[in-house]
Amino acid sequence: MEQQHVRRGGPPAWWRHGPPWREAPEDEGRPARWPWRSTALLTVFVLLGSNFAAHAQEGERAALDPFARVLLFVAAGQLLWRYRRPRAVVFGTAATVAVYLGAGYPYGPVLLTVAVACFSAVVTGHRRAAWAALGTLWAAHVLVAHWLYRWLPPSGDDAASWGQEIVVATWVVAVVALSELARARREQWARERAERAQAARRRADEERLRIARELHDVLAHSISVINVQAGVGLALLDSDPEQARAALTTIKAASKEALGEVRQVLDTLRAPGDAPRAPAPGLDRLPELVEAAADAGLTVGVEGTAPRLPPGTDLAAFRIVQEALTNVVRHSGSRHARVRLATDDDALRLSVDDDGPATGADAGGSGNGLAGMRERAAALGGTIEAGPRPDGGFRVVAVLPLPARREEEER
Repeated sequence: MEQQHVRRGGPPAWWRHGPPWREAPEDEGRPARWPWRSTALLTVFVLLGSNFAAHAQEGERAALDPFARVLLFVAAGQLLWRYRRPRAVVFGTAATVAVYLGAGYPYGPVLLTVAVACFSAVVTGHRRAAWAALGTLWAAHVLVAHWLYRWLPPSGDDAASWGQEIVVATWVVAVVALSELARARREQWARERAERAQAARRRADEERLRIARELHDVLAHSISVINVQAGVGLALLDSDPEQARAALTTIKAASKEALGEVRQVLDTLRAPGDAPRAPAPGLDRLPELVEAAADAGLTVGVEGTAPRLPPGTDLAAFRIVQEALTNVVRHSGSRHARVRLATDDDALRLSVDDDGPATGADAGGSGNGLAGMRERAAALGGTIEAGPRPDGGFRVVAVLPLPARREEEER
């Protein structure tokens, strides 16, 4: 309904965005197409229309003879090359029509061949060639109609009136104006197609970045837990088989959880419009993060309660806490961490602290964790501060705005 309303209230869609066949890219290295059908139809129209024009102007202009028909056929036939050689075609048709008119043959549809050639030349960017060809044809017509008519057929012909020249000049200006208008619209359509293609590429890049960030956050946390538990299992395999078995059990649970979250992320690659099979994680799953960190040997204390958050903010907050705890497991010598949740001034404030010191250990991380956290916060208009604390250890502080909460308070 909305689309129909827009079309009724303004120009048609093809005028704004171009005809459907113009959507295909033109610079693919393929030669221009041959306009067989349009050239054939135009040739038939010129030949038949000139016969009617000859009858209407009988006695005023020379009768059509075989040479005249050859000129008509040549003028129309040249248009077959108008997409491949537009400059040659516009000069060729102008010269052929000049010979035709100079021989005293009737005015008529033959002038249409020059108009079509001029249109094709201007639209394809050869504006000066089109102007020069039309100007030459008009000058030739003036020369024949006012000076050379005494020696050219038909015999006994009088000089043309200057009012007729004004009509011819008006026709030339109209052809040029329509051609320039078509060229301007074509350039606008090309710009709009390029902008739409660029916007589509940008959306695709943003979607790939989002999926890559989700996969990083999911895999970094789970693989860190698996790495730590695998080390424990290998160390205790001979001395304490029961503890090693517990480590392997933790590895199995962590890998199963990671596979489930990876599937959930990859579900976004399905056809648009499909609903996700599982809800996106949020701070309501914070106890699961604490439990997973405990399996990796990290004790996590949680202070504060998160308010009800919009889905996007909830997911970002969960991933930020998850990545911060993962970094503690991988890079800190401390086995204790603290997570604080607070709401103040229409914003959610998250902080994750550990007492350090940094170990320099790396469980295979890519170094994109902090960058991913900053990207998530920036996408919501928030900020991330991360760095060493003055008293030792490391701190990550995220401030995420709550627009929905602010709107509710305004109501």
